[in-house]
Amino acid sequence: MRVLAIDTALGACAAGVLDTVAGELLAHESLVMTRGHAESLMPLIGRVMARCRLDFFALERIAVTTGPGSFTGLRVGIAAARGIALAAGKPAVGVSTLSAYAAPHRADDETTPVVAAIDARHAHVYLQVFAPGIVIGPRLANLDEAVRAAAEVPARIVGSAARLIAERLAGGAARPVCIDQSDAVDIAWVARLGAVLPPGQSPPKPQYLRAADAQPQHAAQLPRR
Repeated sequence: MRVLAIDTALGACAAGVLDTVAGELLAHESLVMTRGHAESLMPLIGRVMARCRLDFFALERIAVTTGPGSFTGLRVGIAAARGIALAAGKPAVGVSTLSAYAAPHRADDETTPVVAAIDARHAHVYLQVFAPGIVIGPRLANLDEAVRAAAEVPARIVGSAARLIAERLAGGAARPVCIDQSDAVDIAWVARLGAVLPPGQSPPKPQYLRAADAQPQHAAQLPRR
């Protein structure tokens, strides 16, 4: 299976093509950025596809990060994935950003809990704990709650808020096994997760977890007649 993976959820604009038979990325590119995804994404995808010497019809699936993450970034990536999937007649799947952060650590060791956290600002994080026998969905949590979750057992703390949580744990009884601070997920793991997700059960829809900071000013609107 050939999977085009797209990520614009956080601090990067990235794409890659995974060949599951070969077990490797045929090509990939990642640009560090927090703004400008809309202008950069399609040219970046074009370069990746050119390096693979493939057209979109040769793909078998499109995978895209669906959040949590930047409101604008998520819309850009998901719109691109849907458009490519529609034009090429291929299925598109959504990959949780928190799952993509946790995936390489879970693949390496399924027995040690992983605390995946993304900085949501204002002393909050997007949080999900991955542990044997525990299924807890992603949620918006205050920083103290995230620290308590990481302090319950020695865990691997990953994501853009990893150091923030680890610093609060300093001196506590439960020390993190490792800290993996990264402002964006690895596009290879977005592709790998996208290859195994059921298309019908993992639609490419944004997972915001909270309302946008910018809200319309209803007071300035004229009443409808």
